Amino acid sequence: MHIAKSSALMLISLLLALHTTLASAEGATEAAASEGLLIDGSSTVYPLTREAIKRFQRARPGHPINVEFSGTTAGFRRFCTGETDINDASREMNAEEQAECAKNDVRYRKIPLAMDSIAVVAHPSNHWAKDITVDELKALWAPDAEGRVMRWNQIRPEWPDRPVKLFGRGQDSGTYDVFTREIVGATHRSRQDYTASENEEQLAAGIAAEPDALGFFGIGAYHRHWDELKLLAVDNGNGPVYPTLATVSEGRYQPLTRPLFVYLNEESLQRKPITRAFVEHYLQGLPGWIHFTGYMPLSAEQYERSLAILQNSPEQPSPEPN
Repeated sequence: MHIAKSSALMLISLLLALHTTLASAEGATEAAASEGLLIDGSSTVYPLTREAIKRFQRARPGHPINVEFSGTTAGFRRFCTGETDINDASREMNAEEQAECAKNDVRYRKIPLAMDSIAVVAHPSNHWAKDITVDELKALWAPDAEGRVMRWNQIRPEWPDRPVKLFGRGQDSGTYDVFTREIVGATHRSRQDYTASENEEQLAAGIAAEPDALGFFGIGAYHRHWDELKLLAVDNGNGPVYPTLATVSEGRYQPLTRPLFVYLNEESLQRKPITRAFVEHYLQGLPGWIHFTGYMPLSAEQYERSLAILQNSPEQPSPEPN
C-alpha cells in the first residue's frame, strides 16, 4: 500500500514537472514571436529603415519595431555589446568594431542594402560655386585648415571674399568616416570648427538658413530638401560630376559614392522570427519604393545575393557581394 502511494505521488510529480517544462517552452516561443526589435545606427539609412518598418507593419501588424539613429559608429558600439538587433550602417564595420563584437561573442551578418553618395551642398543664393574639386575640399576640411581657411576666396581665388560657414556630419557618423577617409585622406580626422550633427534634418535647416553655408551629408537629405539647398558637382580630376542614379551606378561620382548596409545580430535571427521576416520584407520591397527616398537601388543580382545571405543557415558560407 505504501509503495503504491509513493509511486502515485512520483507519477504526479513527474507529470507536473513535464507540464511546467512544456508551459515554459511554449511561453518562451510565444515571447520570442511577439518580442520586438531594436534598431539603431546610421541616420543616413534611418529614412529607409523607417519606411520599411511602416510598410512591414501595415502588412503584418502587431510587431513592435523601434528604430533610432545615433550614427553608424555609435550604433556599432551598442550592437557589439548585443544591445540592439540590427545596426543601420553607412560604412562597413571596421577592425576595432569587429574585435569588440568578437570579444562579446556577438556574431552577425552584413547585408548590402542600397547605394548612396555624399552630397556637397550650399545655400541656394550662392551664385559663385557650381562645383568644387577634391583638392579644394581637402584644403578646406583638413585639420590644419582650422582657424586658417575661413573665407570663400581662400578655397578658390575667384570666389568672393566672404566667410564660409561649414556644416557636416558628427564624428559618430559613418558618413563622417567616409568623407574624411576619401577627402582628407585619414579616417576620423578633420577640422573641428564646424557645425556638426548626427541629424541630417538639422543640418539641412542650418544650411538653408545660412547664405555662406557649405556642408556635406547623404544624398537622401538633399533630395528631401532640394528646393532649399544647392547641390555642387564634385571634380575628382575628370571634370565636375553631380551625384545622380547614372553617375553613382556607373561609378563616375567619385570618391563620394558608397554602399549602405544593415548588420543583423545572429542570435536575434535565430531567436526572434520577426528579425528574418522583417529584413526579408525590407529587401524584397525596397527596389519598388527606394526611388521615393532619393537613394539608389542595388542591381537585381545584388538583391538576390543579399537575400541569400539572410536565408542561409549560420553554418553555410554567405556569398560575398561584389
